[in-house]
Amino acid sequence: MIPSILPTYNRAPLSFVKGEGSWLIEADGTRYLDLGAGIAVNALGHANPDLVAALTEQAGRLWHVSNLYQIPEQQRLADLLVEHTFADTVFFTNSGTEAAELAIKMARKYWYEKGAPRDEILTFEGAFHGRSTGAIAAAGSDKMVKGYGPLMPGFRSLPWGDMKALKEAISDKTCAVMVEPIQGEGGIRPMADADLKLLRQLCDETGALLIFDEVQCGVARTGRLFAHEWAGVTPDIMMVAKGIGGGFPLGAVLATESAASGMIAGTHGSTYGGNPLACAVGVKVMEITTDPAFLAEVNRKAGLLRQKLEGLVDSHPDIFEGVRGQGLMLGLKCKAAPADIVKAGYAQHILTVPAADSALRLLPPLTITDEEIAEAVTRLDAAATALEKAETSSSV
Repeated sequence: MIPSILPTYNRAPLSFVKGEGSWLIEADGTRYLDLGAGIAVNALGHANPDLVAALTEQAGRLWHVSNLYQIPEQQRLADLLVEHTFADTVFFTNSGTEAAELAIKMARKYWYEKGAPRDEILTFEGAFHGRSTGAIAAAGSDKMVKGYGPLMPGFRSLPWGDMKALKEAISDKTCAVMVEPIQGEGGIRPMADADLKLLRQLCDETGALLIFDEVQCGVARTGRLFAHEWAGVTPDIMMVAKGIGGGFPLGAVLATESAASGMIAGTHGSTYGGNPLACAVGVKVMEITTDPAFLAEVNRKAGLLRQKLEGLVDSHPDIFEGVRGQGLMLGLKCKAAPADIVKAGYAQHILTVPAADSALRLLPPLTITDEEIAEAVTRLDAAATALEKAETSSSV
Protein backbone atom coordinates (compact mmCIF):
# COMPACT_ATOMS: atom_id res chain seq x y z
CA MET A 1 0.00 0.00 0.00
CA ILE A 2 1.32 3.44 -0.92
CA PRO A 3 2.15 5.70 2.06
CA SER A 4 -0.16 8.62 2.81
CA ILE A 5 2.70 10.93 1.79
CA LEU A 6 3.73 10.33 -1.82
CA PRO A 7 7.14 8.59 -1.55
CA THR A 8 9.14 10.95 -3.76
CA TYR A 9 11.71 11.76 -1.08
CA ASN A 10 14.51 9.55 0.20
CA ARG A 11 14.19 10.81 3.76
CA ALA A 12 16.71 10.39 6.56
CA PRO A 13 15.46 8.67 9.76
CA LEU A 14 15.38 12.00 11.59
CA SER A 15 12.44 14.10 12.77
CA PHE A 16 12.78 17.56 14.27
CA VAL A 17 10.28 19.38 16.45
CA LYS A 18 12.19 22.57 17.21
CA GLY A 19 14.92 24.80 15.87
CA GLU A 20 17.21 27.29 17.60
CA GLY A 21 19.64 29.29 15.50
CA SER A 22 22.06 26.78 13.94
CA TRP A 23 20.50 23.79 15.71
CA LEU A 24 17.65 21.37 15.05
CA ILE A 25 16.18 19.39 17.94
CA GLU A 26 14.38 16.03 17.97
CA ALA A 27 11.47 15.20 20.29
CA ASP A 28 13.82 13.48 22.76
CA GLY A 29 16.00 16.58 22.98
CA THR A 30 18.82 15.35 20.73
CA ARG A 31 20.45 18.37 19.06
CA TYR A 32 21.93 18.44 15.55
CA LEU A 33 24.20 21.17 14.21
CA ASP A 34 22.58 22.21 10.94
CA LEU A 35 24.95 22.96 8.07
CA GLY A 36 22.14 22.63 5.53
CA ALA A 37 19.75 25.34 6.73
CA GLY A 38 16.86 23.82 4.81
CA ILE A 39 19.11 23.88 1.71
CA ALA A 40 20.05 27.58 2.05
CA VAL A 41 16.53 28.57 3.14
CA ASN A 42 16.92 29.35 6.86
CA ALA A 43 19.46 32.06 6.11
CA LEU A 44 19.03 33.75 9.49
CA GLY A 45 18.77 30.53 11.47
CA HIS A 46 15.87 28.66 12.98
CA ALA A 47 13.24 30.59 14.94
CA ASN A 48 15.08 33.87 14.40
CA PRO A 49 13.43 36.26 16.89
CA ASP A 50 13.32 39.18 14.42
CA LEU A 51 11.55 37.05 11.81
CA VAL A 52 9.21 35.53 14.40
CA ALA A 53 8.23 39.04 15.52
CA ALA A 54 7.65 40.23 11.96
CA LEU A 55 5.53 37.19 11.14
CA THR A 56 3.42 37.20 14.30
CA GLU A 57 2.80 40.94 14.11
CA GLN A 58 1.57 40.59 10.54
CA ALA A 59 -0.41 37.43 11.38
CA GLY A 60 -2.33 39.40 13.96
CA ARG A 61 -3.39 41.91 11.32
CA LEU A 62 -3.90 40.22 7.95
CA TRP A 63 -2.88 36.90 6.41
CA HIS A 64 -4.05 36.99 2.83
CA VAL A 65 -5.70 39.22 0.28
CA SER A 66 -5.85 38.73 -3.44
CA ASN A 67 -3.48 40.48 -5.82
CA LEU A 68 -6.64 42.19 -7.07
CA TYR A 69 -5.79 44.77 -4.39
CA GLN A 70 -2.83 46.84 -3.25
CA ILE A 71 -0.68 45.04 -0.67
CA PRO A 72 1.46 47.48 1.36
CA GLU A 73 3.92 44.82 2.61
CA GLN A 74 4.49 43.69 -0.96
CA GLN A 75 5.22 47.24 -2.04
CA ARG A 76 7.69 47.71 0.80
CA LEU A 77 9.59 44.57 -0.14
CA ALA A 78 9.59 45.45 -3.84
CA ASP A 79 10.96 48.90 -3.05
CA LEU A 80 13.77 47.39 -0.96
CA LEU A 81 14.72 44.94 -3.71
CA VAL A 82 14.74 47.67 -6.35
CA GLU A 83 16.77 49.96 -4.07
CA HIS A 84 19.47 47.36 -3.45
CA THR A 85 19.74 45.66 -6.87
CA PHE A 86 19.91 46.27 -10.60
CA ALA A 87 16.16 45.76 -10.93
CA ASP A 88 13.44 48.23 -11.81
CA THR A 89 10.53 45.91 -11.07
CA VAL A 90 9.66 42.77 -9.09
CA PHE A 91 7.06 39.99 -9.31
CA PHE A 92 6.55 37.84 -6.21
CA THR A 93 6.16 34.07 -6.28
CA ASN A 94 6.07 31.30 -3.68
CA SER A 95 9.17 29.40 -4.81
CA GLY A 96 12.21 29.30 -7.02
CA THR A 97 10.45 26.97 -9.44
CA GLU A 98 7.68 29.52 -9.96
CA ALA A 99 10.32 32.20 -10.43
CA ALA A 100 11.96 30.09 -13.14
CA GLU A 101 8.68 29.73 -14.99
CA LEU A 102 8.16 33.49 -15.04
CA ALA A 103 11.75 34.19 -16.06
CA ILE A 104 11.29 31.92 -19.09
CA LYS A 105 7.95 33.53 -19.98
CA MET A 106 9.32 37.03 -19.52
CA ALA A 107 12.31 36.46 -21.79
CA ARG A 108 10.25 34.95 -24.60
CA LYS A 109 7.52 37.58 -24.26
CA TYR A 110 10.14 40.31 -24.55
CA TRP A 111 11.12 39.14 -28.01
CA TYR A 112 7.53 38.47 -29.07
CA GLU A 113 6.56 42.04 -28.24
CA LYS A 114 9.55 43.34 -30.18
CA GLY A 115 8.10 41.68 -33.26
CA ALA A 116 11.15 39.45 -33.68
CA PRO A 117 10.31 36.25 -31.77
CA ARG A 118 13.20 34.26 -30.34
CA ASP A 119 12.65 31.15 -28.25
CA GLU A 120 15.97 29.36 -27.73
CA ILE A 121 17.35 29.69 -24.21
CA LEU A 122 20.91 28.53 -23.55
CA THR A 123 21.55 26.78 -20.24
CA PHE A 124 24.44 24.84 -18.71
CA GLU A 125 25.08 21.21 -17.81
CA GLY A 126 24.60 20.56 -14.10
CA ALA A 127 21.99 23.30 -13.76
CA PHE A 128 19.02 23.07 -11.45
CA HIS A 129 16.18 25.56 -11.96
CA GLY A 130 13.33 23.72 -10.24
CA ARG A 131 11.06 20.75 -10.88
CA SER A 132 8.24 22.07 -13.08
CA THR A 133 8.15 20.76 -16.63
CA GLY A 134 9.59 24.03 -17.90
CA ALA A 135 12.38 24.09 -15.32
CA ILE A 136 13.44 20.48 -15.91
CA ALA A 137 13.43 21.12 -19.64
CA ALA A 138 15.80 24.00 -19.00
CA ALA A 139 18.15 21.77 -16.97
CA GLY A 140 17.91 18.97 -19.51
CA SER A 141 19.61 16.19 -17.55
CA ASP A 142 18.39 12.63 -18.11
CA LYS A 143 17.78 12.20 -14.38
CA MET A 144 15.46 15.20 -14.35
CA VAL A 145 13.51 14.67 -17.58
CA LYS A 146 13.27 10.90 -18.12
CA GLY A 147 9.65 9.78 -18.28
CA TYR A 148 8.13 13.27 -18.35
CA GLY A 149 8.07 14.03 -22.06
CA PRO A 150 7.13 15.72 -24.20
CA LEU A 151 8.81 18.68 -22.55
CA MET A 152 8.84 22.38 -23.33
CA PRO A 153 11.09 22.88 -26.37
CA GLY A 154 13.55 25.68 -26.97
CA PHE A 155 16.36 24.90 -24.52
CA ARG A 156 19.95 24.03 -25.37
CA SER A 157 22.33 22.84 -22.66
CA LEU A 158 26.03 23.66 -22.95
CA PRO A 159 29.01 22.19 -21.05
CA TRP A 160 29.57 23.94 -17.73
CA GLY A 161 32.17 26.68 -17.97
CA ASP A 162 32.85 26.07 -21.67
CA MET A 163 33.01 29.61 -23.02
CA LYS A 164 34.11 28.39 -26.44
CA ALA A 165 30.89 26.39 -26.74
CA LEU A 166 28.92 29.42 -25.59
CA LYS A 167 30.55 31.67 -28.19
CA GLU A 168 29.67 29.16 -30.88
CA ALA A 169 26.09 28.70 -29.67
CA ILE A 170 24.99 32.26 -28.94
CA SER A 171 23.75 34.35 -31.83
CA ASP A 172 21.25 37.03 -32.80
CA LYS A 173 18.66 34.23 -32.69
CA THR A 174 19.24 33.50 -28.98
CA CYS A 175 16.41 34.55 -26.69
CA ALA A 176 18.35 34.37 -23.41
CA VAL A 177 21.14 32.71 -21.46
CA MET A 178 20.09 31.25 -18.09
CA VAL A 179 22.76 30.44 -15.50
CA GLU A 180 23.46 30.04 -11.79
CA PRO A 181 26.50 32.16 -10.83
CA ILE A 182 27.26 29.30 -8.42
CA GLN A 183 25.64 25.95 -9.09
CA GLY A 184 24.12 24.46 -5.96
CA GLU A 185 22.66 21.07 -6.86
CA GLY A 186 25.40 20.81 -9.48
CA GLY A 187 28.06 20.61 -6.78
CA ILE A 188 28.89 24.13 -5.53
CA ARG A 189 30.54 25.06 -8.80
CA PRO A 190 31.18 28.81 -9.18
CA MET A 191 31.30 30.31 -12.64
CA ALA A 192 34.50 32.34 -12.91
CA ASP A 193 34.11 36.11 -12.71
CA ALA A 194 35.78 36.44 -16.10
CA ASP A 195 33.26 34.02 -17.60
CA LEU A 196 30.32 35.93 -16.12
CA LYS A 197 31.73 39.13 -17.61
CA LEU A 198 32.14 37.43 -20.98
CA LEU A 199 28.60 36.12 -20.73
CA ARG A 200 27.33 39.67 -20.19
CA GLN A 201 29.41 40.89 -23.15
CA LEU A 202 28.11 38.17 -25.48
CA CYS A 203 24.51 38.87 -24.47
CA ASP A 204 25.03 42.58 -25.13
CA GLU A 205 26.52 41.85 -28.54
CA THR A 206 23.68 39.55 -29.64
CA GLY A 207 20.79 41.19 -27.81
CA ALA A 208 20.11 38.04 -25.79
CA LEU A 209 18.78 38.56 -22.29
CA LEU A 210 20.90 37.39 -19.36
CA ILE A 211 19.00 35.48 -16.65
CA PHE A 212 20.71 34.75 -13.34
CA ASP A 213 19.29 32.06 -11.09
CA GLU A 214 20.25 33.18 -7.58
CA VAL A 215 17.69 31.03 -5.81
CA GLN A 216 20.39 29.22 -3.81
CA CYS A 217 23.38 31.57 -4.01
CA GLY A 218 21.53 34.85 -3.37
CA VAL A 219 20.46 36.86 -0.31
CA ALA A 220 23.90 37.36 1.32
CA ARG A 221 24.85 33.69 1.00
CA THR A 222 28.19 34.54 -0.65
CA GLY A 223 28.98 37.64 1.40
CA ARG A 224 27.39 40.03 -1.08
CA LEU A 225 23.64 40.51 -1.30
CA PHE A 226 23.74 38.60 -4.61
CA ALA A 227 26.55 36.43 -5.93
CA HIS A 228 26.84 38.16 -9.32
CA GLU A 229 27.97 41.35 -7.56
CA TRP A 230 31.42 39.82 -7.05
CA ALA A 231 31.94 39.81 -10.83
CA GLY A 232 30.69 43.37 -11.27
CA VAL A 233 28.03 42.36 -13.81
CA THR A 234 24.26 42.59 -13.73
CA PRO A 235 21.58 40.42 -15.35
CA ASP A 236 18.44 41.51 -17.16
CA ILE A 237 16.30 39.07 -15.17
CA MET A 238 17.02 37.34 -11.85
CA MET A 239 15.29 34.54 -9.97
CA VAL A 240 15.29 34.69 -6.16
CA ALA A 241 13.78 32.45 -3.45
CA LYS A 242 15.02 30.31 -0.52
CA GLY A 243 16.84 32.80 1.75
CA ILE A 244 14.63 35.76 0.88
CA GLY A 245 11.86 34.35 3.11
CA GLY A 246 14.16 33.06 5.84
CA GLY A 247 12.09 29.86 5.98
CA PHE A 248 8.72 31.27 4.93
CA PRO A 249 7.77 30.36 1.32
CA LEU A 250 8.70 33.34 -0.84
CA GLY A 251 10.28 33.87 -4.24
CA ALA A 252 10.64 36.68 -6.72
CA VAL A 253 11.64 37.60 -10.24
CA LEU A 254 13.60 40.83 -10.52
CA ALA A 255 14.01 42.54 -13.89
CA THR A 256 15.00 45.69 -15.69
CA GLU A 257 12.22 47.81 -17.14
CA SER A 258 13.24 46.77 -20.64
CA ALA A 259 13.35 43.02 -19.97
CA ALA A 260 9.95 43.16 -18.25
CA SER A 261 8.32 45.32 -20.90
CA GLY A 262 6.19 42.51 -22.31
CA MET A 263 4.63 41.59 -18.97
CA ILE A 264 1.59 43.81 -18.87
CA ALA A 265 -1.71 43.35 -16.97
CA GLY A 266 -3.09 39.84 -17.44
CA THR A 267 0.13 38.19 -18.67
CA HIS A 268 0.99 36.51 -15.37
CA GLY A 269 -0.42 36.03 -11.89
CA SER A 270 -0.29 34.15 -8.60
CA THR A 271 -2.86 33.41 -5.92
CA TYR A 272 -0.45 33.44 -2.99
CA GLY A 273 2.60 35.18 -4.44
CA GLY A 274 3.48 38.29 -2.48
CA ASN A 275 0.97 37.67 0.31
CA PRO A 276 1.24 39.89 3.42
CA LEU A 277 2.73 37.19 5.67
CA ALA A 278 5.54 36.29 3.27
CA CYS A 279 6.37 39.89 2.43
CA ALA A 280 6.44 41.00 6.07
CA VAL A 281 9.12 38.36 6.69
CA GLY A 282 10.91 39.24 3.45
CA VAL A 283 11.12 42.89 4.44
CA LYS A 284 12.81 41.97 7.72
CA VAL A 285 15.23 39.60 5.92
CA MET A 286 16.20 42.40 3.54
CA GLU A 287 16.64 44.91 6.34
CA ILE A 288 19.06 42.54 8.06
CA THR A 289 20.99 41.20 5.06
CA THR A 290 21.57 44.57 3.40
CA ASP A 291 23.37 45.91 6.47
CA PRO A 292 27.08 46.27 5.52
CA ALA A 293 28.09 45.09 8.99
CA PHE A 294 26.06 41.89 8.54
CA LEU A 295 27.67 41.20 5.16
CA ALA A 296 31.13 41.86 6.61
CA GLU A 297 30.43 39.27 9.31
CA VAL A 298 29.32 36.71 6.71
CA ASN A 299 32.62 37.21 4.89
CA ARG A 300 34.66 37.01 8.07
CA LYS A 301 32.96 33.79 9.19
CA ALA A 302 33.26 32.38 5.67
CA GLY A 303 37.02 32.89 5.82
CA LEU A 304 37.19 31.16 9.20
CA LEU A 305 35.12 28.20 8.04
CA ARG A 306 37.08 27.82 4.83
CA GLN A 307 40.40 27.87 6.69
CA LYS A 308 39.21 25.14 9.03
CA LEU A 309 37.82 23.08 6.15
CA GLU A 310 41.17 23.25 4.33
CA GLY A 311 42.73 21.72 7.43
CA LEU A 312 40.02 19.05 7.46
CA VAL A 313 40.81 18.13 3.86
CA ASP A 314 44.52 17.87 4.67
CA SER A 315 43.72 15.58 7.62
CA HIS A 316 41.57 13.20 5.56
CA PRO A 317 43.08 12.94 2.06
CA ASP A 318 41.27 9.67 1.36
CA ILE A 319 37.87 11.22 2.15
CA PHE A 320 38.13 14.79 0.83
CA GLU A 321 39.79 16.34 -2.18
CA GLY A 322 39.28 20.10 -1.75
CA VAL A 323 37.08 23.05 -0.85
CA ARG A 324 35.22 25.26 -3.29
CA GLY A 325 32.50 27.87 -3.33
CA GLN A 326 32.19 31.35 -1.89
CA GLY A 327 31.02 32.91 1.35
CA LEU A 328 28.91 30.49 3.36
CA MET A 329 28.05 28.51 0.25
CA LEU A 330 30.88 26.00 0.41
CA GLY A 331 31.37 22.53 -0.98
CA LEU A 332 33.73 19.75 -0.04
CA LYS A 333 34.84 17.86 -3.13
CA CYS A 334 34.83 14.26 -1.97
CA LYS A 335 36.72 11.08 -2.79
CA ALA A 336 34.34 9.07 -0.63
CA ALA A 337 30.66 8.98 -1.58
CA PRO A 338 29.01 12.20 -0.31
CA ALA A 339 25.95 10.22 0.81
CA ASP A 340 28.20 8.09 3.04
CA ILE A 341 29.68 11.22 4.61
CA VAL A 342 26.21 12.64 5.22
CA LYS A 343 25.21 9.41 6.93
CA ALA A 344 28.39 9.36 9.02
CA GLY A 345 27.55 12.92 10.02
CA TYR A 346 24.22 11.82 11.46
CA ALA A 347 26.08 9.74 14.03
CA GLN A 348 28.01 12.88 15.02
CA HIS A 349 24.80 14.94 15.12
CA ILE A 350 25.71 17.19 12.20
CA LEU A 351 23.62 17.80 9.08
CA THR A 352 25.06 18.35 5.60
CA VAL A 353 23.63 18.09 2.08
CA PRO A 354 24.97 15.97 -0.81
CA ALA A 355 25.20 17.32 -4.34
CA ALA A 356 26.31 16.27 -7.80
CA ASP A 357 29.95 16.15 -8.92
CA SER A 358 30.96 14.27 -5.74
CA ALA A 359 30.32 17.30 -3.55
CA LEU A 360 29.11 17.79 -0.01
CA ARG A 361 27.24 21.07 0.47
CA LEU A 362 27.79 23.22 3.55
CA LEU A 363 25.12 25.91 3.71
CA PRO A 364 24.93 26.95 7.37
CA PRO A 365 22.74 29.77 8.64
CA LEU A 366 24.50 33.07 7.99
CA THR A 367 24.15 33.71 11.72
CA ILE A 368 26.34 30.75 12.70
CA THR A 369 28.81 31.63 15.46
CA ASP A 370 32.57 31.15 15.55
CA GLU A 371 32.13 28.53 18.26
CA GLU A 372 29.59 26.65 16.13
CA ILE A 373 31.96 26.77 13.15
CA ALA A 374 34.68 25.16 15.26
CA GLU A 375 32.21 22.58 16.57
CA ALA A 376 31.00 21.82 13.04
CA VAL A 377 34.50 21.05 11.78
CA THR A 378 35.20 18.93 14.86
CA ARG A 379 32.11 16.86 14.12
CA LEU A 380 32.96 16.58 10.41
CA ASP A 381 36.43 15.41 11.44
CA ALA A 382 34.88 12.72 13.65
CA ALA A 383 32.56 11.63 10.83
CA ALA A 384 35.47 11.35 8.39
CA THR A 385 37.53 9.39 10.94
CA ALA A 386 34.65 6.96 11.50
CA LEU A 387 34.29 6.50 7.76
CA GLU A 388 38.01 5.79 7.38
CA LYS A 389 37.87 3.18 10.13
CA ALA A 390 34.82 1.54 8.54
CA GLU A 391 36.58 1.38 5.17
CA THR A 392 39.70 -0.09 6.78
CA SER A 393 37.65 -2.75 8.57
CA SER A 394 35.80 -3.72 5.42
CA SER A 395 39.05 -4.14 3.49
CA VAL A 396 40.67 -6.42 6.06
